Amino acid sequence: MKFLYSDTLDYVDPGYDFINDRNAPGRKRYWDDRYAHEIMDRAPYDGLLVSMSAVKPPTGIASDRGRYSVPEQHRFLRDGARKFLRFDRSEFANAILMGDCGAFSYADQEEPAYKADEVLEFYVDGEFTHGCSPDHIIFQCDATNPSPRDVDPKVLQRFEITLENARRFYSRTKAEGRPFEPLGSVQGWSPKSMATAAKKLERIGYRYLAVGGLVPLRAEMIHACLTAIRSALKPTTDLHLLGFAKAEQIDQFVKYNIASFDSTSPLVRAFKDETANYYLENPQGGLEYHTAIRIPQAIENPKLLQAIKKGILKGEDLQIEEAQALCALRQFDVGELSVESTVDQVAPYHASLAKATAKSTEQQAKQLTVQRERLVATLKARPWKRCSCAICRQIGIEVIIFRSSNRNKRRGIHNLGVYYTHLKNTLRAHQ
Repeated sequence: MKFLYSDTLDYVDPGYDFINDRNAPGRKRYWDDRYAHEIMDRAPYDGLLVSMSAVKPPTGIASDRGRYSVPEQHRFLRDGARKFLRFDRSEFANAILMGDCGAFSYADQEEPAYKADEVLEFYVDGEFTHGCSPDHIIFQCDATNPSPRDVDPKVLQRFEITLENARRFYSRTKAEGRPFEPLGSVQGWSPKSMATAAKKLERIGYRYLAVGGLVPLRAEMIHACLTAIRSALKPTTDLHLLGFAKAEQIDQFVKYNIASFDSTSPLVRAFKDETANYYLENPQGGLEYHTAIRIPQAIENPKLLQAIKKGILKGEDLQIEEAQALCALRQFDVGELSVESTVDQVAPYHASLAKATAKSTEQQAKQLTVQRERLVATLKARPWKRCSCAICRQIGIEVIIFRSSNRNKRRGIHNLGVYYTHLKNTLRAHQ
């Protein structure tokens, strides 16, 4: 089973100054920055997935801004995805480079934003090794397996559009001499309809299918869909899970003989989860989750700035508290402060954060209690001291401070490394 990371231009400045919170002098975005597979001791994934909508955003749609600038789009298509992503070293020669359409970007439209020919051209220009047929997301999934006549006509239309696109896409890739491995995209409104779609794609000629629409589904529904799909297919037909949000539960899905899946979950949770920001593999098995220490930048955080403007906080005092908190954490990291002393030094800044974000004194008190408990737990666990990855070796406690992109993304890259090791150990245990 291969783990692919869905590229979102998540690189970091290797020369970032954590003490003064600024980029390296003269740093040029992208050119001087490093992707996860460049900054870690080894790539924390088996391959990369790139969505067409990120590189060439759909036109005429409100959310049509991609992650790539226009010069980056041109360079990506001129040089190819592997060279642009600097995934072209010899050790990555056989790694998967998969493309999909990024169907979420046009999910609210009646028709997909891209035609089969456009998608084929994008994959060929990008020199992808694998490419998914253009699909149209179906969000509803009904475990009772309603028949087509009982389903919303718009849902049926999406189902048929996805299949027809897959037919055209397969025909064109075959005519072009199969410049990459084509994947037929599976969509459906129920486990049974997804199995029907998968069987039709197999009959078209696909030997690799990409199962979509899984992101909003609960684990039990995903199990139902995969059970139906796998039972309808030949054992030799491979499955890829698109946007698999249940990556941490992968041990439950090994039985479906999944060839590959993509996820951003380990990196995204570094800065979007309330508590599970830092991963660590537990010696007894499974993953441990630790809460990052929130020390936002005093004069850049929107909520703190708003509190300053309203007169709730004073900017000068806030900066003093911020500096005190950061200094205490760094002293703790080198053994100069105890857990209790460190917590006391961080407390004034957390109190100001509570004033800026809580709506009442009762909420402030509750927030401070929760923050203190989480801070104590993280400091006592010292998880960054137990990790030997390149990130934790290089920046120590900075990795677990929730503050600025360069720390948060590094923590996310660390998570990718921990998750990748966990995945490999899980797969070995199920062999």
